[in-house]
Amino acid sequence: MRIGFLGYGEAARALHEGLSRPGLSFIAYDILLASGGEAIREAMCTRGAEISEGIAGLSEADWVFSAVTADQSLLAVEPLLPHLRQGQVMIDINSVSPGRKRETAAAVEAAGCDYLDMAVMAPVHPRKHQTPVLLAGAPAERLLPELLALGFSAEIAGPAAGAATAIKMVRSLFVKGLEAITVEALLAAKASGCYEEILSSLSGSFPGLNWPQFAEYQMERTTRHGRRRAAEMRESAATLDALGLRGGLAMEIAEVQERIGACGLGQTGGLEETVGRVLELRRKPQKG
Repeated sequence: MRIGFLGYGEAARALHEGLSRPGLSFIAYDILLASGGEAIREAMCTRGAEISEGIAGLSEADWVFSAVTADQSLLAVEPLLPHLRQGQVMIDINSVSPGRKRETAAAVEAAGCDYLDMAVMAPVHPRKHQTPVLLAGAPAERLLPELLALGFSAEIAGPAAGAATAIKMVRSLFVKGLEAITVEALLAAKASGCYEEILSSLSGSFPGLNWPQFAEYQMERTTRHGRRRAAEMRESAATLDALGLRGGLAMEIAEVQERIGACGLGQTGGLEETVGRVLELRRKPQKG
């Protein structure tokens, strides 16, 4: 079997690492290759992926995992459509709205290729391809045994594309929202000079969350992955709007995630040090 990756960021690399074994070969394409992309090229070489200089090379793969940023999920697939062939499977793991996955599924299936909606339900590290996933779409029942045999922790969410990602999008409203609330509360506490009091109060009121380790994890996720999470929350907002609900809350969460991620700061020290540094960066006047 030959497995392809459309996009070669954290998720694709984790899947590749987990799936590497005799009998499987890998080919990868990322749009960043065209503009230098030496870090991407090195990541592919290190993990043993054949580098496809153009997107057409993915036509050689039996399965193609689409793992790009949420806002590019359909745009990234469109140049590949003329090169898809019957018998291939496009596995869309992007964190996007059900409507976006249904639109992508329609385009892929019109090109003669099968489409699988796969929702990744937890961070890809440390479990890599064994991270729990949900499946939906016409080939889900057929592909489930093959995925399980490869070590995937997979369950079927429904027969139609969009059913798996719907669960991810609604869950993300809570998960990413909790991150945003935690980070904003700590920043406000630091800014108002009551950081220790707030941390102590929250630790006492919510001991089951295991403070301060809980807060450290929330801060790490937003500082390191805030921009990617913001894109996901905009898709969550689109999901809620399509349901006749209000996506405004998800959009506000996206704004918080975007601002924290834009600081360009991974967690560099203890929790209070990181909070202080993020606060300093957030208070800087915005250029332009």
